[in-house]
Amino acid sequence: MHFSCPCKPDQAVWPEASCSVRSHQACIRHKFCLSSQPRRMRRAPSLNILRSKVATEGKAGNKDTALSTDDKLRPQLSNSLQTKTEMQKSSFTVFGLQPSPELLSISMVYFVQGILGLARLAISFFYKDEFHLDPATVAIVTGLGAAPWVVKPVYGFLSDTVPIFGYRRRSYLIICGLLGTVSWTALATIVSTPSMAVAMVVLGSLGTACSDVVVDSIVVERSRGEPQSTAGSLQSLCWASSAVGGIASAYFSGSLVEAYGPRGVFGLTALFPLIVSLSAVFISEQPVVRSGSHKRDRPSEDNADAAESGRLLAADLLAPPEFMMKRLYSQAHALWGAVQQRSIFLPAIFVFLWQATPSADTAMFFFQTNHLHFSAEFLGRVRLVGSMASLAGVATYNYLLKDVPLTKMFFWTAVLGTALGMTQLILITGTNQRWGLSNELFVLGDSLILTVLGQVSFMPVLVLAARLCPEGVEATLFATLMSVLNGGAFAGSTFGALLTKSFGVTSEDFTNLAPLVTVCTLSSLLPLPLLKMLPQGSTTEQIRNNSEK
Repeated sequence: MHFSCPCKPDQAVWPEASCSVRSHQACIRHKFCLSSQPRRMRRAPSLNILRSKVATEGKAGNKDTALSTDDKLRPQLSNSLQTKTEMQKSSFTVFGLQPSPELLSISMVYFVQGILGLARLAISFFYKDEFHLDPATVAIVTGLGAAPWVVKPVYGFLSDTVPIFGYRRRSYLIICGLLGTVSWTALATIVSTPSMAVAMVVLGSLGTACSDVVVDSIVVERSRGEPQSTAGSLQSLCWASSAVGGIASAYFSGSLVEAYGPRGVFGLTALFPLIVSLSAVFISEQPVVRSGSHKRDRPSEDNADAAESGRLLAADLLAPPEFMMKRLYSQAHALWGAVQQRSIFLPAIFVFLWQATPSADTAMFFFQTNHLHFSAEFLGRVRLVGSMASLAGVATYNYLLKDVPLTKMFFWTAVLGTALGMTQLILITGTNQRWGLSNELFVLGDSLILTVLGQVSFMPVLVLAARLCPEGVEATLFATLMSVLNGGAFAGSTFGALLTKSFGVTSEDFTNLAPLVTVCTLSSLLPLPLLKMLPQGSTTEQIRNNSEK
């Protein structure tokens, strides 16, 4: 078989056999064997070659155009070079997204949220060993530390309506990072009383919760108007960044506590919120500019598109108080109108009660450390297994269970969770040792199974919250539902502390630990009669119905 180039029909023809298999390259447009030419000719067709082709076509009778040969050829070469450049730029992507400083900044904020779990185990040991608090008190102060997550909509409203130094996102991220650094540094150095410790933990939690709301709003803004695949890739990147941070913190949390103590871990943790402040610098955001004539803030010309799209105008951010009150009333009225719908407030009540069931986790922590003498390093391994199991739970739900109706999902996860939760009695009574299973091996296996099931049962809660949000108040209502969820968890921690106190479980007396675990585990069945409050159908059906609406 012979190849000939129609651009130069007078030249010799090169046989395909003269080309090696690996180096053979044929010009698809011209059927021209480039690898048989001298090395200096092994390139894309030059301007002279294309000019020759166009001249040949002109002789064939194509004389209607008045453009010169070069005018015809330059757009072709320009398009070719542009396509080549775009291909080179898109050769490396992350979850299908083109890397950029802003994308890296967003992922780092989520990574910090995950890595801050490094101090979670240290806080428990800090309360137990530094201040010698009993299990009931530790459960209460731990719940107080998560209180800032209950009022997340407030942070969103402030970020949307009150710019700081001309920015609605950057400034808040910088402040949140500094709050976290100050709180963890204080815990590592000057904190000397339980009240001071709780105050600093709350301050650090405030910085993390606020930064979570702000970065979520940035992701929402970047996802607006993008294809579903792009928005999904962005969400996947954010979740993956947080998961990587969580796994890293779980791996090192126990060994660091054992090596350097809780205060040493707090000092190390204080460095990570600074990454949030640094990342804020690379967030692309147009500042709010000052108008001298109106003496109030208004957006720059680059924000005209945002104004036309109906989003909150930067010009109104520092408007007179009566205007702000009117806007606040309008948003509150829309939110209240949504909450009043039975299809929203009944599932919200169920979600709260689902999370408000008491827990004996703090009492079990004291039992494992004071009675079974588990080391901090081993508890860190347990956390690592739990983090990996959480990923497995998400994958299980996404690939196997998302088509299961929500009511059926909640029912069976509650029943199975109760049955498997009762296995903690085997550890408390020492039955596992009579079976030849060590305490460490039993706890690892028990944590693996319970965490997978717990994550599977938690995913429908998130899906339900997202599906309940009507158009127009999506972000505010979703943040409100997440606050309801966190409020339920806080209530559950408080109920667990009261039960721990009433059963007389202390840091040394675990006589009534088995009855306490039994009551707390069985209480998870209490919300099941309220399953009729939930919308019927699977996650997929809910998404389809909302899309049709």
